Amino acid sequence: MQTRASLPVTPASPAPAPAAKAVAVRHRLRAMLSWLHLWVGLLAGTVFALVGLSGSVLVLHDDMLQWQHPQLAGHEPRADGAVLARIFDQWSPEGLGSVHLPEPDGVPTWQGYFGDGRRGYFDPATGDLLLMRSTDDDWLLWLHDFHIELLGGALGKELLGIVGWIAVGLLLTGLYLWWPKAGRLLAQLRMHRGPPVRRWLTWHRSSGVLLLPLLLLATLTGVGMIYHAGFRAVLTGAFGGDAMPTPPELALDADRPIDWSRVLALAGTALPDARLTRTGAPEPGSDVVSFRARNAGEWHPNGRSLVHVNRAGTRVLAVHDATGQRPGARMTEAIYPLHIGSVGGPAYRWATVAAGLLPAFLLVTGFLFWRRRRGKR
Repeated sequence: MQTRASLPVTPASPAPAPAAKAVAVRHRLRAMLSWLHLWVGLLAGTVFALVGLSGSVLVLHDDMLQWQHPQLAGHEPRADGAVLARIFDQWSPEGLGSVHLPEPDGVPTWQGYFGDGRRGYFDPATGDLLLMRSTDDDWLLWLHDFHIELLGGALGKELLGIVGWIAVGLLLTGLYLWWPKAGRLLAQLRMHRGPPVRRWLTWHRSSGVLLLPLLLLATLTGVGMIYHAGFRAVLTGAFGGDAMPTPPELALDADRPIDWSRVLALAGTALPDARLTRTGAPEPGSDVVSFRARNAGEWHPNGRSLVHVNRAGTRVLAVHDATGQRPGARMTEAIYPLHIGSVGGPAYRWATVAAGLLPAFLLVTGFLFWRRRRGKR
């Protein structure tokens, strides 16, 4: 019996393997993130860079202020009640709202905060005006307003918050695009001198990765200051913490002047390990004088502890010790000092300055890489 030769059968094309599909998806995702990282970085990154540069300068605000205005330096930082009374009597009609007490490690004068944004500096011994500043005539205050609200008030602050979240996204996408294969960590961190395309790329990604924790901390704490209520709700909900206590209410039977000497002396004994930092005249008809205080162990340069006494300086009405709060509240109050570099001494302070310079460096190196690569095409 003869067997007919069978014709060769062309095999059907196999379906793409799941691994190949996954690789294709990763390539598309990487291409999309690379495009977004580039163009969003060039646009929003410009604002991020300018805000970072202004922040680096403001970390050194008190030093630069005393260098620019030497009349503020060299005073004995003492808080005299009679001098404080004179300052309030003279300047409250001009809009003075609160006064920061002379600081041994900062500006050693009284600092007055006015409702229109001005700041006045008064001799700690006499109360004489040494300097009046406003955003119209002081570049440091102008820079401060730019840093916290882009010179745009509440709207500028909201816009800055959006830029802050975008900056967090840029940092995380940059980390994803940099992430090396196994065994290539050191090679991926190496910075090359040339050619130009390789130089700008390696300088951009390696500096960004090496300083990412510091820059991410500065960015997140900045966003946390803008959205303080939301951050506090999340942190206290997760780690515990109560709302800030409200001042007690105590009405006056009749108008009575404030005995600032007795008030300062009594308030200073309410928290023995604390330093009083700020106060303001009480509301009309109220017998409550309130103080901010920095207790031992607090990171916040102005403190978040509170002391309330009566006008006559005879009774402590209420005390809030910020060091006794639960972890969530303590974490919330660490956001500001971490952002301005007031924790950990000079090393962290200068690291904060460096973190503020990094966005501008990343913007410039990223732009130079894009321009060189574009010129190669």
